[in-house]
Amino acid sequence: MAKKIKSEKEMSFLDHVEELRWHLVRSSIAIFLVGIVAFLMKDLIFNKIIFAPKDPDFITYRFFCMVSKFFGTEGLCIDDMPFTFQSLAMAEQFSVHIWTSITVGFIVAFPFIIWEVWKFISPGLYEKERKGARSFIIISSLLFFIGVLFGYYVVTPLSVNFLGNYSISDQVERNIKIGSYIALVRSSALASGLIFELPIIMYFLTKMGLITPAFLRKYRKHALVIVLILAAVITPPDIISQVIVAIPILILYEVSIQISKIVLKRELKKEQEND
Repeated sequence: MAKKIKSEKEMSFLDHVEELRWHLVRSSIAIFLVGIVAFLMKDLIFNKIIFAPKDPDFITYRFFCMVSKFFGTEGLCIDDMPFTFQSLAMAEQFSVHIWTSITVGFIVAFPFIIWEVWKFISPGLYEKERKGARSFIIISSLLFFIGVLFGYYVVTPLSVNFLGNYSISDQVERNIKIGSYIALVRSSALASGLIFELPIIMYFLTKMGLITPAFLRKYRKHALVIVLILAAVITPPDIISQVIVAIPILILYEVSIQISKIVLKRELKKEQEND
């Protein structure tokens, strides 16, 4: 019979807090070290990555243009991004550099952070479940990185193109604060990365007995509304962008239902074996 791993002596609440603190410290150190490397790679991070979606020749815009031409129109082709960047505060560029480096540190160090999370929760799991550490880290990291790429290559270009070209009057110059632009890129990538962790979240919620496949199916329509609202929040207010973002989230929701179904079957099987 599988047994949960226990320490030689029961840990008190303060012991758990202390353990969590060290996991957070090690994760912060990893983010800091990667952030230092990112800070030193300023040209690559900003000119080649952050500012790339402003270029009309960005791969996403070229793909949309190709699709548009396939249907006999050039409505999705982009020739120019009619806005420039500006820095209005003395320390704005330095502050942007610091926070962008920290963000890159978090993204790159994510597998290590997930490993620290796993080490914290693993003592409360069964021995057989603890052996799935490698799969948990690989799948969680893969989903996160796919989400970040989706946010960067899909959500960000859609937002930059729409908001950068939107104008209420020709008398208004499009001079975008550098912090505002980078915040958009950063939030799009991170939000998408975390949203793509939905199957992992559903896995643990099912194991904790908080949700079931029947529950997810019952509230599928409600989830659809929430997904559309979420897509509207992280994308420009146009239907095409919202649909493009909503589709993968809905697919993840359906995948989560199947994962929840598998987990529930395993839990029921364990209970039958223990009886």
